[in-house]
Amino acid sequence: MNKVLFSMIALFACYSCRSTKLIYRYPELSRYNYDTLNLLVEQDSLRTLSDSYLRREKFGNWEIYLSGEPRQLGASMGRLSQDLYQRQERIFINKLLEDIPSVRKRKWIMRFVRWYNRNLEQYIPDPYLLEIYALSNYLNDDFDYLGTAYQRTLWMHAAHDIGHALQDLAIVGCSSLAVWGDQTADGKLLIGRNLDFYMNDAFAEQKMIYFVRPADGIPYMSVAWPGMIGVLSGMNLEGLTVTLNAGKSSVPLSAKTPISLVARTVLQHASTIEEAIAIVRKQKVFVSESLMIGSAKDKRAIILELSPRKMEIVEPSSNRLLCTNHFQGSGFEQDRRNKKHIMGSHSLYRYQKLEELLDGKNKVTPADVAGMLRDKSGKNGISIGFGNDKSLNHLLAHHGIIFQPEDRRVYVSNNPGQMGAFIAYDLRTVFSKSWQDHPSFGIDSLRIEADDFIHSRNYQDFYLFKQSTARYLSMLNTEIVQISSSELSEYIALNPDLWLGYYISGRILYLKQDYKKAQFYFEEALKREIPTVKIQKEIQDYVKKSTVQWKKMQ
Repeated sequence: MNKVLFSMIALFACYSCRSTKLIYRYPELSRYNYDTLNLLVEQDSLRTLSDSYLRREKFGNWEIYLSGEPRQLGASMGRLSQDLYQRQERIFINKLLEDIPSVRKRKWIMRFVRWYNRNLEQYIPDPYLLEIYALSNYLNDDFDYLGTAYQRTLWMHAAHDIGHALQDLAIVGCSSLAVWGDQTADGKLLIGRNLDFYMNDAFAEQKMIYFVRPADGIPYMSVAWPGMIGVLSGMNLEGLTVTLNAGKSSVPLSAKTPISLVARTVLQHASTIEEAIAIVRKQKVFVSESLMIGSAKDKRAIILELSPRKMEIVEPSSNRLLCTNHFQGSGFEQDRRNKKHIMGSHSLYRYQKLEELLDGKNKVTPADVAGMLRDKSGKNGISIGFGNDKSLNHLLAHHGIIFQPEDRRVYVSNNPGQMGAFIAYDLRTVFSKSWQDHPSFGIDSLRIEADDFIHSRNYQDFYLFKQSTARYLSMLNTEIVQISSSELSEYIALNPDLWLGYYISGRILYLKQDYKKAQFYFEEALKREIPTVKIQKEIQDYVKKSTVQWKKMQ
């Protein structure tokens, strides 16, 4: 599935939220004056609003502290982070629109999208709709032609699901692990995960840590981006954790409950694995997803594997549990889509890499987990090129996160991705002390320092490689390329162990009808670790076509 189709479906979802149901349910909202919320902006990035506040942690992450009932939570989030929230939407929408330049196609999409999310509100609890509506009052009107601010905010909470449904775009490739008992240094439960949800670099710049004390339910923390009330990675004050990993899913024909709101419900209302299972059983989702649930009270973790049709519970046979992007439960053993995904994707490779790293550790610590999440090599430690999807760290993560549920402690990475410093927080401290002094609750003594890689020449070269890759792909899309052979050699030398540079160079030379050199580069690409069977077959086809074209020219 190509990027244009992804953008079309994403915009379908955006515009199709058009509805008057919410105003009908909550008529008082249309009369609520949000401008009366008195925001105070102080030095060092601090913004305060009654019992809630926002500040920027010294390593770069934004920390937002929210309390109250749903409307108060949404309005406070919007008022405190309005500029960040508007920028996040602008980044997101502009990324989608760049793949649909045609005005005619956009109008066609708008006619279709009313149908796509026709039932979405029916699957979202009323308190969350109220919170989303209050939050949406802080968007501007730049994209009103796609739908109202409420409609667009509602859709943003299904973006994670849309990205997972279109897995072939490599938007996601998350990896998670949980260890306890004889596997950890202190015998306690330890969980780590990378969230590899990627739109572009700008989308991940505004990493936000949410500390939420709802009027109804359990206080919790989570990590996402501005304007997100759902949960992608989080832990509550009872020591229950939730992380999401995509499964292989068909393109949904109708939106139901966004998985991030399912995770939010679990964190806000469950304190044990049994309670989490009971909550999830009641949900109706529209994509396939694995939820790793860790529990301080149960001192272990499980995986709930969800599809639109069923749920499987994966219980570990030892004191470790691993999760990438394929299902492991017996109920999915014969699932055609899951079997094909295991054979054709990089999910199993990353799973085996996690096994290898854990087998090489005696007693795992949080620092060890950070090292695993940052690992850029292939199996057996071989170099497979920086940014290879088969690595645990393919250099595009939104965040890395580490939980110690029994201690109520969480470590959150700073940018870039999971490679910046991991800052530790103790939820008992966060939610037991007054917020009136507006502190950052980060614990300096427990900080896991940034990966040395980000200060290396290899990282600088990788950044240049990414920029060149984007530029060359844009040229290929227009079929106008003015690149010399020496430039291609310099480009490949920036990341010589990665298949991608050879593949793109081959395509450029093929377009320039230099078939002999194109064949050489395609064959060089095949000597590297290719992330998926689909890509491998595509390169093999290019080798055959290049050979045929070159022979014709003899």
